[in-house]
Amino acid sequence: MEPLKKNNAPLGWMGIHRGHQARPVEWLAEKLIFLVSLSAIAMVLLIFLFVAREALPVFFGETNTALVQQIIPTAELDKHSDAEIQRYLELTPEQFKNMDKETLKTLMDVKIEALNDVPENFRNDPDAHVNTTDWKYLLKAHQWNGYDQPEYIWQPVGQIKKFNIIPLFVGTLKVTLIGLGFAVPLAVGAAIYVSQLARPRIRETVKPMIEMLSGIPSVVVGVFALIVMASVLQKIFGYQTRLNAFVAGIALGFAVIPVIFSIAEDALTSVPRAYTQAALALGASRWQTSWQIVLPAALPGVFAAAVLGFGRAIGETMIVLMVCSASVMSWNVFDSARSITTTIAAEMAEAVNGGPHYRILFMLGALLFAATFVSNMIGDFVIHRFKNKLEGKR
Repeated sequence: MEPLKKNNAPLGWMGIHRGHQARPVEWLAEKLIFLVSLSAIAMVLLIFLFVAREALPVFFGETNTALVQQIIPTAELDKHSDAEIQRYLELTPEQFKNMDKETLKTLMDVKIEALNDVPENFRNDPDAHVNTTDWKYLLKAHQWNGYDQPEYIWQPVGQIKKFNIIPLFVGTLKVTLIGLGFAVPLAVGAAIYVSQLARPRIRETVKPMIEMLSGIPSVVVGVFALIVMASVLQKIFGYQTRLNAFVAGIALGFAVIPVIFSIAEDALTSVPRAYTQAALALGASRWQTSWQIVLPAALPGVFAAAVLGFGRAIGETMIVLMVCSASVMSWNVFDSARSITTTIAAEMAEAVNGGPHYRILFMLGALLFAATFVSNMIGDFVIHRFKNKLEGKR
C-alpha cells in the first residue's frame, strides 16, 4: 500500500517542507524567542566585560593613591618607557595610545603640580607614601597613623583614602546570613503547611498573600524597618545601636521569603501523591508524612530555593542602605554594617570617573559577581548530588 499523498507528495510532505514556507508565523516566533534569549545572554556578558574592564587596573596594580610619589620631570619623558609613563599618569592602554607627546607633557605638568601641592604635614606622614589600592592594603589590616593597632578600614574620603574591603565583605555576609536564617525556616515551613497540611480554602488564601509580598517595593520595606522595626527590636533585645546588621537582616528576610516560598512550595507539590498515600496507609500522621517523606523527596528543590534566596539577599541594596550603612569591622550582629551593594549604590555618584575610588567600586562589583557565580555553581552541584542520592544513582 502506498502512503497517502497531498498534492502528489508523500505523507512526509509537511516534514520535508517545515519552516518559514509552511508555517511562517510559528517560524518567526521561534526565531524571535531565540534572538531574545541570545540577546539576554549577550547583555549579561557585555555587562560583566564592562565591569571587568573598569576594574582591571586595580587587579593588575596599575592605580596609585599615594600622596607623596616620585616625580618624573617633564624633560625626562623620553628617558622612560611607555609602560612607565602610562603607569605614572594612570592611563589605560587605549588612552595612552591616542595621546601625542605634547598632551603627555601637559598631563605630566598637571601631575607634578598636584604632587607639589601636598601639604607639608603630609610629607612626613608614612601613610602618605602608601598606595592604598595595593592588595596588601585592600585585604590585610594595617596600622595607620594615629591608631593603636592594625585596623580594617573602609574610608574613601579625606586626604589619605583607605580602601580595605574586608569590612564590606563581613557586612555583606552578616546581613545576608541573618536574612536567610530568618527567611528559610519561615518560608519552608509555610510551604510545607500550604502544600501538605492546609485545607484547599486556606491554601487558596495563604499562598497568594505570601507571594504578594514580592510585589512590595524594597524602599517600602526599608522605610518600615527604619521607622518601626528598628525601634521595636531595640526594645525587645536591648542593644545599643538602633540601626544595625540584625535589623537589616530581618528586613531583608521579608524580601526573600516570597522567592523561597514559591520555589519550595512548587517542589513539595511536585512530589508524587503516591508517596503521601502510601505513608498515610501505613499509619503515619500527615505531619510525619510531610516531614519524613515529602520534604526529603523535595530536598533538591528546597535547596535550590535557598540558593536563589541567597542570590536575592546578597544583591539587595535599598533595604540595607536605609537601615544600616556604617562600615564597621565587627562580627557582632548588633553592630552596624555596610554591604558591597550598598557601598556601590551610595558612592558611585561621588567617585571621579576613572579615579582609584571609581575603579575600586567596579572591582567590588566584579568580586560580587564572581562570588554569586561560584555560590550558584556550588548550589547546582549539591542539588545534583541530592537528586542522584534520592534516585539511587552514584
